[in-house]
Amino acid sequence: MPSKKHIISGWLRILFGLAVYSFGVHLTIAANIGLAPWDCLGMGIAKHTPLNYGSSMVLTGVCAIVIQLIMRERIGFATLFDALITGRLTQFFIDISPYPENHSLWLGIIFMLFGFLFIALGMYVYMKAEMGCGPKDGLLIAIGRKMPKIPIGIIEILLWTTVTACGYLLGGTVGIGTVISTFGAGAVMHLFYTVIHFEPRKLRHKSVIETVQTLNRSD
Repeated sequence: MPSKKHIISGWLRILFGLAVYSFGVHLTIAANIGLAPWDCLGMGIAKHTPLNYGSSMVLTGVCAIVIQLIMRERIGFATLFDALITGRLTQFFIDISPYPENHSLWLGIIFMLFGFLFIALGMYVYMKAEMGCGPKDGLLIAIGRKMPKIPIGIIEILLWTTVTACGYLLGGTVGIGTVISTFGAGAVMHLFYTVIHFEPRKLRHKSVIETVQTLNRSD
């Protein structure tokens, strides 16, 4: 049974991992060469509902969590932390960035590829705490468990392709960055996780309720 100290160290690991993840998201935005798939979907939803872009992204996150609950995936503290701080951390990195707006396609591609690497690294760091995944990452893992023989990076490509198609049909902006995100993020994740021998589908995440029960027993 994990101790209270172990749980607190897990929370710190999650926060650090989400900071790395958010920096990666910031790099993909700083690339300035097109919306990433989930952003494309959020923009498309905003065009057809009273919701603004930010609210539509919250909606997609809630829907992702509902799907995971239907698939009987555990919702852990990492899911809650992601919902509460990832957007704010990404905005923080945008606000403190000392660099001018990028207008170079090739530099944008480099930014985006490094962003994918930091996103994959951040996911590795916080998922190792085994306290759940972010709403969208959790959906990826939930689908991945249903297709265990397919590499997780390939599943991400399939998921992001579907999300991009939905966003495009709803009127979301699709550019070269969207295409690179759809295929490049999964490829980078697959390569990185292969190198470090990490398989996220083998993790056994603890739900919020299980973690709280452990804390109560440790008192």
